[in-house]
Amino acid sequence: MLHHVQVACPAGSEDRLRAFYRGILGWAELPKPPALAARGGCWFRVPGVGGPDSELHVGVEADFRPARKAHPAFVTDVDALADALTAAGYPVSWADPSEIPGRRRFHTVDAVGNRLEFLSARPSPT
Repeated sequence: MLHHVQVACPAGSEDRLRAFYRGILGWAELPKPPALAARGGCWFRVPGVGGPDSELHVGVEADFRPARKAHPAFVTDVDALADALTAAGYPVSWADPSEIPGRRRFHTVDAVGNRLEFLSARPSPT
């Protein structure tokens, strides 16, 4: 089981990230332990689809550059999320369905430009 993944952010971007991860994606924010809260950043609970929840940690990086190739991928209702992201002005780039058969997926960026992938749950065997 995966506990968490971390992406980076520039200092002072936490409110924009909350608007994205909490506001658009609907993920609950988690309190950071006091020793880590002083470093900035924010943590979110990623709802589990067919499994346990996990976390996304967003940490402040002094020399921040958004991840353009490396990215986490999350299982979700891709159609509803693509609609919500488009309505909020975020890009949605659908992937070629032949690349990963049985999974619809797309890429977008978060509020600071980190690449993210969202994919449908694997269909049940018939």
